[in-house]
Amino acid sequence: MKTKVIVSLILLIALQHVQAQQESMYTHYMYNTLWLNPAYAGTRDAFTITGIHRSQWVGFDGSPNDQTITMHTPFFNGKMGAGLSLLNDKIGPTKSTILAIDYAYHVQLSKKAKLSFGIKGLMNFYSNNINALKLDNQLDNSFTDNSQRILPNVGAGVYYHRERFFAGISTPKLMENKLITNSIGALSKEQRHYYFIMGTVIKLTNTVKFKPTLFIRATAAAPIEGDLTANFIFSDKFTVGAMYRTGDAVGALLGYNITDALALGYSFDWSMANTTGKYNSGSHEIMLRYDLVSFTKAKIKSPRYF
Repeated sequence: MKTKVIVSLILLIALQHVQAQQESMYTHYMYNTLWLNPAYAGTRDAFTITGIHRSQWVGFDGSPNDQTITMHTPFFNGKMGAGLSLLNDKIGPTKSTILAIDYAYHVQLSKKAKLSFGIKGLMNFYSNNINALKLDNQLDNSFTDNSQRILPNVGAGVYYHRERFFAGISTPKLMENKLITNSIGALSKEQRHYYFIMGTVIKLTNTVKFKPTLFIRATAAAPIEGDLTANFIFSDKFTVGAMYRTGDAVGALLGYNITDALALGYSFDWSMANTTGKYNSGSHEIMLRYDLVSFTKAKIKSPRYF
């Protein structure tokens, strides 16, 4: 009976993950902008490398586990940008490894403001290894069909930014590829997601700044979700903040700019949902970002807020 309950919970979560909010979820979404929006490529005036690891719902068997590495750079004197992303997403018996290439064109609206247009091309190496599940009856035909697919896709986005404000809207996957099929047709497919992200920095004192950010996710067959994050930056070195995810979680964030080029971040969030919160010990994230080279300026601009 215990095995059946665990398998049912895993499949329920996996099914929701397939049909609704499929994309990897990060509390450090404000540092994962390239994956969300290809128009972000090249906007930091540096060759930037960012890595994020998320362990979600620690202690729950089959819980989501995600890693993202992104890198991007400007070229043609900052008029264009290019990026590369690698994402690994595992939940229960399903796994996606995604490789994406981004291109952005930047339009100088004023001395301090730019508007960028971006496109994304990606390949999703998807697998669903359901016969690896431990069952009371290993001969159950419902758990014998694995699925392995290579799914191409394209995405697009628009991104506006100034030194202390940014806003963007995007959809990383325009095509709704079939994930699992049977003799009748598609049992599940990739859902098109729409993202809106926005943030600003407000100077409170000579040493303290307030950095609120907002991230909204929308897709068919699921309610609109949003993350609201409030960070305080001290002496452009230390960051302390809190996060609220609608209907799901609350969390805390810590950050430290080790140098002008190297930043480290950690977050913890705890699920408030009754269906998951009572069965796990929260979610952890680690973020590391490095601005390797500045192409358009003599030195790396400090600080960078986005």
